[in-house]
Amino acid sequence: MTPALWLTSHVHLLPPHGAALDVACGRGRHAIWLSAHGLSVVAVDRDADKISELRQEAAARHLTVVATARDLESGAASFGTATFDVVVVIYYLYRQLFPALVDALRPGGLLIYETFTRAQARRGKPTNPDFLLEEGELRRLVEPLEIVDWREGVFEERDVASVVARRR
Repeated sequence: MTPALWLTSHVHLLPPHGAALDVACGRGRHAIWLSAHGLSVVAVDRDADKISELRQEAAARHLTVVATARDLESGAASFGTATFDVVVVIYYLYRQLFPALVDALRPGGLLIYETFTRAQARRGKPTNPDFLLEEGELRRLVEPLEIVDWREGVFEERDVASVVARRR
């Protein structure tokens, strides 16, 4: 359950406490890590079994994680307005979700996002272009946030685009 290097390498930007959202959290490696770093975490994933595993792991570690099974691709997505200090999305792409992610950030809040680019298809999964970013697309998707850090290319043997962006 090692969290993504893109997230952990930006630990210095995280607030010492506050609220975080882990979108498409899977078994919760990022939710667990964020909670262990002092944040109250809401974690969302469509897989109820993975959410159950996350709840058990968080309880065993006495961490504050509220985990919910929810299909983010059906219906209007909302995470509230100015609700979170940190929003994390790693290896998940549903373009229609970006307005809700931006809206969910409090002023000064951070969006930490990393996912695959089209070049990843040459390496194997994923191959569906719906789940792969075009060159420079992530920078456009996070507008109007202020980009704090950004990269695109091959990292850890994956073709990815990554951003840390702050709501002004």
